[in-house]
Amino acid sequence: MNYKDYYAILGVPKSAAEKDIKSAYRKLARKWHPDANPENPKEAEEKFKELSEAYEVLGDPEKRKKYDMLGSDWQRAARQAEQQRQYRTRYGEGDFSFDFGNAGAAPGGPTGFSDFFDMFFSGIGRRQSAQQPGFAQRGQDLETTIELSLRDVYDGGKKAVSLQLEDLCPRCRGTGTDAGRLCPQCSGTGHVLVAKKFEVSIPKGIGDTQRIRLAGQGGAGMHGGPNGDLYLIVKLVDDATYKRKGDDLYVDLPVSVYDLVLGGEVKVPTMGGQVAMTIPEGTQNNRLLRLSGKGMPKVKGGGAGDQYVRLIGQLPQTLSDKERKLFKELAALRNGKKG
Repeated sequence: MNYKDYYAILGVPKSAAEKDIKSAYRKLARKWHPDANPENPKEAEEKFKELSEAYEVLGDPEKRKKYDMLGSDWQRAARQAEQQRQYRTRYGEGDFSFDFGNAGAAPGGPTGFSDFFDMFFSGIGRRQSAQQPGFAQRGQDLETTIELSLRDVYDGGKKAVSLQLEDLCPRCRGTGTDAGRLCPQCSGTGHVLVAKKFEVSIPKGIGDTQRIRLAGQGGAGMHGGPNGDLYLIVKLVDDATYKRKGDDLYVDLPVSVYDLVLGGEVKVPTMGGQVAMTIPEGTQNNRLLRLSGKGMPKVKGGGAGDQYVRLIGQLPQTLSDKERKLFKELAALRNGKKG
């Protein structure tokens, strides 16, 4: 049994993102589908089967993790798996479990894959054989981005969203072929984009790049298996008023030069509504003042962050004769003190 370098088969690096793996598979699957290669169907079939096997592993986060764990130690794991197989052959299935993580946790995989795949991903530690027709297979977990405003995550609660997600092709049911030919609806990939609507519970204070899990809303299961999960990766849209840093909010507040010099009370916008804030006498331009507890709710509970207000002094653009005279008197007074 030879080691299968699934990354090399798909032509991607080990650091490739899930979307890049999917894109590489789609491109190569179209190229090597047997129906697209009538001149050399046997070679195309073998290549297509090899591509499908690679994507079956690298396209599944759990299988990919286990595959990466094998590394250069795959031969030792193979010997353990072979010992288990011989044990089952000699003594029956019993309750014997193979001690190599959960390599067989996701039931089954397409039949006809290599011995390497079958050894590690098709039925290790399971009573039901992957070669039996109709075995249940859990659908893949899916990820997509959801854009949320600062107001969305401050208030939390329910939000209706519409997303374009991959689903099994309704024409070929995920096989990639239709009446012996390349499926025209999915171009042989077995998947199509469909519009789906969800009502999503937004946790208060959730941050950028954090995930929201929708159980059972991922890829469709096969042969009665459960659906996978859908993970929504939060992308916060820039806000015109506030900047967020962790649980704290920052806002720029234009104030008059008189408020900075003499001090006073001003109204400050917060996510919870306007509040009064006192400016100390002699405050410098661009100074940050803190409003305790007026930031974002902490996603794990326990209060909220703070809001920081940057005071931006606004000079008058025009002066009346009287104002100009007073400023000159003030300047002379200040210069006199310095002298």
